[in-house]
Amino acid sequence: MPDKTTLLEIRDLCKIYAIRAGFGRHAGVVEAVHNLSFRLDHAGSLAIVGESGSGKTTTARIIIGLETATSGTVVLDGQQHATRANSRERRRRALLAQIVFQNPYASLDPRQNADDAVQELLSFHRRLSGSARRAKARQILQSVGVSEREAKRKPSELSGGQCQRVAIARALAVEPKLLVLDEAVSALDVSVQAQILNLLADLREQLGVALLFITHDLAVVNQVADRVLVMYRGRAVEEGDVGVLLRDPAHPYTRRLLESAPEPNAPLPQPSPIFAETFDGCRFRTRCPHAFHACDEEPELLGVAEGHTARCWLVVNETTAGTADAMESRQART
Repeated sequence: MPDKTTLLEIRDLCKIYAIRAGFGRHAGVVEAVHNLSFRLDHAGSLAIVGESGSGKTTTARIIIGLETATSGTVVLDGQQHATRANSRERRRRALLAQIVFQNPYASLDPRQNADDAVQELLSFHRRLSGSARRAKARQILQSVGVSEREAKRKPSELSGGQCQRVAIARALAVEPKLLVLDEAVSALDVSVQAQILNLLADLREQLGVALLFITHDLAVVNQVADRVLVMYRGRAVEEGDVGVLLRDPAHPYTRRLLESAPEPNAPLPQPSPIFAETFDGCRFRTRCPHAFHACDEEPELLGVAEGHTARCWLVVNETTAGTADAMESRQART
């Protein structure tokens, strides 16, 4: 029997890309997402955090149906969805989940004004008369702070923040239960970011829509998310309630992300792609200052506290074999 509190459940999701050399020769494979599992409740808010190449955007695109998973399961509102999404499957999924991209100018048709952009979605997904469709579009645009005058303008005549409001209005037109935001405020200045984030929080409260944030900005995470999932090289390395995880991170990679927060646009040195033949051991061990012999084998997500897990030997209790050094290291850090 499905859990009525769970809107989205991802089980053992994997995505492998083939690497091609010159003349189409096979040069290996890269695993962008590896055995990823998580859940998001109705009207919940989850942030997936990680540097470029961590697999977070690939995950978002698979959920929406824009990318095909190699294996794993996507369950949305109690319905299991195919990992290979054809046009019919994408349309079915679009009624449940919509995405807002990073660049609002690129995601909107430059030939359409804001009103036409929203009406197009309504025409495609909803059976409404012309007058009902126009009234609905006007109501949706007003709900996200787009005035009637702005609704008649094309993207080139609007600011970045106004364009992102239009993109959000388009996503809300089909009344989805899940809104995926892929770095949706990273291209905006700080004051406009705050306005858009406040708008999303209001929409979540008013409409009961769940929010899945894909971001590298921990300031955004702290403002909008209930829970945080940290990804590194396609792997979930830590998950927990936002306040607990940001206050007391257990994984060394999460701590590195927090240390870099004052300069969110200056990510950690980009690691090389993780090829299939290098899947042994902890993926962060070559960059971790606390790595020791146990890190030659990657652990499962281990319990740190209630609702807080991390994929790191440093969180194991002292009764587990070979962890005395890890415990001493963790005590030394605190």
